[in-house]
Amino acid sequence: MQKRVVNVLVVDTSSWISFLRGNSLAILDLALREGRAYLTSVVAAELLSGFKPESKRNHFISFLRELPLCEASLDHWLRVGDLRYSLARKGYTISTPDAHIVQSTLDLEGYLLTEDKIFSTCSKLTGLKLANSQP
Repeated sequence: MQKRVVNVLVVDTSSWISFLRGNSLAILDLALREGRAYLTSVVAAELLSGFKPESKRNHFISFLRELPLCEASLDHWLRVGDLRYSLARKGYTISTPDAHIVQSTLDLEGYLLTEDKIFSTCSKLTGLKLANSQP
């Protein structure tokens, strides 16, 4: 079981990309300083698959390794499947990677920082809390 951290911020790929491009995200800056910015394994894979330049790749991997990682046990993945099933019964389809991000945030009772509109609908159908990236 992960140590309980208050106001966990799970960061989606879209927000990491924005941040890495130099866009100021005060909420993410603060969460990074306080050790509350969490990474999912799916987001790590997505970020690394498109990361350029090659010369900074190893430094970036080191940065990712420093972030707290959302646990992804078999029980977690079973909850991901249940979440997808539940949403499908409500007429809403979500990809497994996106459901993993949602479930990771729910598991930590945290907030999701994202610029991807798909999660807005998800928040209306689940207990997902979205973080406001505006100051």
